[in-house]
Amino acid sequence: MTHELVIYQKMYDLILYAYPIVNRFPKQQRFTLGQQIQNTMLDIQKSIIQANRQKNKAPILYQIDTDLEKLKFLIRLAKDLGFIDIKKYEHLGKQIAEVGRLLGGWLRKFSR
Repeated sequence: MTHELVIYQKMYDLILYAYPIVNRFPKQQRFTLGQQIQNTMLDIQKSIIQANRQKNKAPILYQIDTDLEKLKFLIRLAKDLGFIDIKKYEHLGKQIAEVGRLLGGWLRKFSR
């Protein structure tokens, strides 16, 4: 029941919020930086689904943590290049932080 996981829903909400923002990037960046942001978000969501189904969750959870750091970097770069305004950047940051907190709880539970 992946849809019952809070982290699944929070990541889904992040994707829904970020996609329209990325689609407004300049055309050249939409297909480079924007595509990387979208792919990273989708990779995280797919890994959440996979981790929920695995008995040994820790390796996948650590990969999700790494992918979240990549996503933070890409979002910050997009902001610094002027493709994301500060208000949207702050909102994205809060959403990513929430996913990170939930991931941290999941890691503590299953990495013992």
